[in-house]
Formats: sequence, C-alpha cells, structure tokens
Amino acid sequence: MMQEKKISIQDICSIGIMTAVTAVMAQISIPMPLGVPMTMQTFAVTLAGVILGAKRGAISMAVYVLLGAVGVPVLANFSGGFQHLIGPTGGFLLSFPIMAYLIGMGTEFRKRKGMFLLFLILGTVVNYVVGVVMFCLLMQSSLWTGISACVLPFLPTAVIKAAAASVLGLQVRERLGATLQWT
Repeated sequence: MMQEKKISIQDICSIGIMTAVTAVMAQISIPMPLGVPMTMQTFAVTLAGVILGAKRGAISMAVYVLLGAVGVPVLANFSGGFQHLIGPTGGFLLSFPIMAYLIGMGTEFRKRKGMFLLFLILGTVVNYVVGVVMFCLLMQSSLWTGISACVLPFLPTAVIKAAAASVLGLQVRERLGATLQWT
C-alpha cells in the first residue's frame, strides 16, 4: 500500500512565508488609467512557484487569495473582500494558484532544456488570459480593450519581474532545497 506524502511543518512555514511575502509585495502598487493597478504580486507569485515548486507554490497562492476573499487586507492597497475576486481584476487574482503551479512545474522540470522558460511563459499567459477574459466579461468590453487595459501596459515590467523573480527564486531554492529536502 502506497503512503501519501504528508505536508511537513517546514512546508507549512514555507507556504506561510510566501503568502506573507505576496501580501507585502501587493502593497507596491501603481494605479493605472484603465483601473488595473501595476503591482508586484506577479513577482511574488513567480517567486512562490520557483522557490516552493508546483504544489506548495499553488497552495501558498490559494491561501493568499482565500485570505483576501474573507476580508483580510492582503490585496493591493491593503484591501480585502470577496468583491475583489468577482470584480474586473478578479481573474488575475483567481489565476494566481494556477500561475504558481505552472511556474513550479517548470522549476521541477528545469533540467530539461527550455522547460523552465516554457512553463514560466505559460504561467504568465494563463494569468493574463484569465484576467483579460474576466475583465472583458464584467466590463462588457471588447477583447482589444481588455488587452489594451490589462496586458499591453504591463508587458515590459512583466518580463523584468519574471526574470528577476526567476533568478532570485532559483538561487533561494538551490540554497534551501537541500535543507528542506525538496527535490
């Protein structure tokens, strides 16, 4: 009979730390004209996926989203509440666990040439697709308006944040991996 791998105290602490890091990074927010703020949340989501891997990264982002949903002021501008998940920018938040999971998968397959970059891009694309679709549906706007408001202004910083989070995250993962017995 195969035993299920249980989550360790180290895993719980690591998940909690990345959830807290995301809450802090969310407060670095620049308002944008069409209502979608530029934040450092995606930097933290990428960092969570890279450092924690797929499962723990996704759990940390699910905890973050749930904390925000129940009203804990962890979202951008010290906000919280379910209305943020069902509002025009809610798709971005809701996709964070999936984004972290995909990026974490890339980290776990990084020995295969190009896989890390592929999953990093895939995780980011999923974040944008879910975010834009929800924005367009709720704002009753065209796809072009959604892309103009939610993607184009953010592409340059998205590349910088993804690269920086990847470099930092891989270094942290390498140093902590042996200690925490992560594969």
